[in-house]
Amino acid sequence: MFVRAALRTSRLSAPLSSLAQRRLASSLVYLEHKGGKLNDSSLNAVTAAKTLGGDLAGIVVGSKADVDGVLDEVKKIDGLSKIYTAASDAYSHQLAETVAPLLATVLPAKSISHIFAAHTAVGKNVFPRLAGILDSSMIADIIALESSGDVFTRPIYAGNAILKIKSSPKDAIKIVTVRTTAFDKASVGSGSASVEEVEATPSETTTKYVSEELTVSSRPDLSSAPRVVSGGRALKSQENFEKVLDPLADALGAAVGASRAAVDAGYADNSLQVGQTGKVVAPELYVAVGISGAIQHLAGMKESKMIVAINKDPDAPIFQVADVGLVADLFETVPELVKKVEAAKA
Repeated sequence: MFVRAALRTSRLSAPLSSLAQRRLASSLVYLEHKGGKLNDSSLNAVTAAKTLGGDLAGIVVGSKADVDGVLDEVKKIDGLSKIYTAASDAYSHQLAETVAPLLATVLPAKSISHIFAAHTAVGKNVFPRLAGILDSSMIADIIALESSGDVFTRPIYAGNAILKIKSSPKDAIKIVTVRTTAFDKASVGSGSASVEEVEATPSETTTKYVSEELTVSSRPDLSSAPRVVSGGRALKSQENFEKVLDPLADALGAAVGASRAAVDAGYADNSLQVGQTGKVVAPELYVAVGISGAIQHLAGMKESKMIVAINKDPDAPIFQVADVGLVADLFETVPELVKKVEAAKA
């Protein structure tokens, strides 16, 4: 990521005070949705945007059926004064090539100073292209921001260092993605935002949506589940991965995750990967089964409220971040743990 340091000052006019900047701030949150349901991660982005004060709006982009299906829900998000909608079949799959030009038109037209989105696959796809169109720096994966609106905090080096950056005054519009685990979800139900339609922007692109393959599961979504059970390479096979982890996840009502080593070995689907190159989670309970604790994996789960690690290697790095550690053979321990959990629920 390229960030220009804001070092230049003008002799012709004094800089605005923080209070004045807050009064002038007008923020917009890109609200993701799928299948007529709002993506919960967008609610974390709303909370981050509230830090700036000032006017706060949201934008919903998609086909007319998609927009209509989610509109009643997003109007009730606490803190949003207005919802902009852009309905067109061109936006059905939220492709960066069609959505970014639309946002690039809306932002200056509505005098928006900051636009936020969750640091999801959609946010990481659309916002860099938007930054390129607007010739503005991309500020990615923030975990905090100051009310002045130009100072942001983000993790680097797999979370081992924290970087504080100040955006350039040349960037009239700040383009920001938010690490969802760092902010609470905004409440839904007490809001009463008004709705304003914006005109769809024609976009000439050779990119076309072809198809998608989804992993359907009856378990909670990994990104937002309050409990997660993850497995590593020590499970030795896909059959063992399912045989050992599924009963524990079912007993706990948990989502299933995996380390990169387990995914690369073919034990689990890529959508289950937790870590620096996978999903970042911060559940109330994270159970790491047969995971050594490589730095890339820790970057995706070390903010969990309670970390339980099961590994037969007493020197495994996972024990350095675990709240509860058990040095044992997972093939013996996990089935016993399942029995204990089910007995406690009875």
